[in-house]
Amino acid sequence: MEMETERLLLRQWRDEDLAPFVAMGRDPEVMRYFPALLSAEESAEGMARQRGWIAERGWGFWAVEEKASGDFIGFVGLAVPRAELPCMPCVEVGWRLQRESWGRGYASEAARRALAFGFDELALDEIASFTALPNLPSQRLMRRLGMRDSGQDFDHPALAPGHPLRRHCLYRLSAAEWRAAAPEV
Repeated sequence: MEMETERLLLRQWRDEDLAPFVAMGRDPEVMRYFPALLSAEESAEGMARQRGWIAERGWGFWAVEEKASGDFIGFVGLAVPRAELPCMPCVEVGWRLQRESWGRGYASEAARRALAFGFDELALDEIASFTALPNLPSQRLMRRLGMRDSGQDFDHPALAPGHPLRRHCLYRLSAAEWRAAAPEV
């Protein structure tokens, strides 16, 4: 399963994606709103998990390739959260790009394509997204995608009480809202 946008290819993960993916997980700026940097082993496990989900069901967090250069720049896609969250059961849209790719509109371009897949191909009624409250860049992207803050902030169960990233906001987008906005993908 591959999908294209004007500038990007959302595709299955390849072995050669591992080194840049590990580097992303070790970059303190990329991981600023996550509880910890990822070890090489944790990144490899995450990549294998995503590969498996895409192979099994045809969707997940796809590797994102910049078409002009052929470079891996991160991942964007859809997933079922592994933690018990207030939106469960749900499908989330999520993203993580290498720092060099920030500020170019790649995350919104790829996320719009993932949302279109979720609503048009999977016939989902709603797609959620969530992040730590301090992560204002992701919240701005959620709003640009047409998502609305549900007002259902929650404590992420994987983070200990008192952790500065524990409190999360939950954004939602219904299929009806998506279709009414008629976004271009």
